[in-house]
Amino acid sequence: MNRYYHLCFVVRDIERATADLTRTLGVTWSPVRSGTLGDWNYSIVFSVEGPPFFEVIQGDAGSPWDAAEGSRFDHIGYWSGDVTRDKQLLATRGAPVEFDSCPYGRSFTYHRLDSIGARVELVDVTAQEGFLATWAPGATPMPVLDLDEL
Repeated sequence: MNRYYHLCFVVRDIERATADLTRTLGVTWSPVRSGTLGDWNYSIVFSVEGPPFFEVIQGDAGSPWDAAEGSRFDHIGYWSGDVTRDKQLLATRGAPVEFDSCPYGRSFTYHRLDSIGARVELVDVTAQEGFLATWAPGATPMPVLDLDEL
């Protein structure tokens, strides 16, 4: 089964965005966390409800999460059993790599799909245990995207 595990919004104001989603849809949130990737700072949060989860990111100008042109739906996230292999498969299927975090010591890639105006994210499944411990304690493991079944 091919299931996405999150939908991500890149925003200018993470507090406003999460408050709006709470007020309008009843979404509840884990605590916002801050991080750094390369020279970029970002703030990130996931919904408590899920999967699928809502993810909201606010990032520096020039970062993969730059919202200078406005907040937006950014990507659909999938777990990958082999990011190196799967990123090549997506690229050959018409979803080129737009950002690869591997050179930064991380294990995710973003692939552009212009037809939907958004990206697909692949995250190495080896990061899932840490994700669950941080964002969804007690949740069960989630399936990986099986590109061979498509």
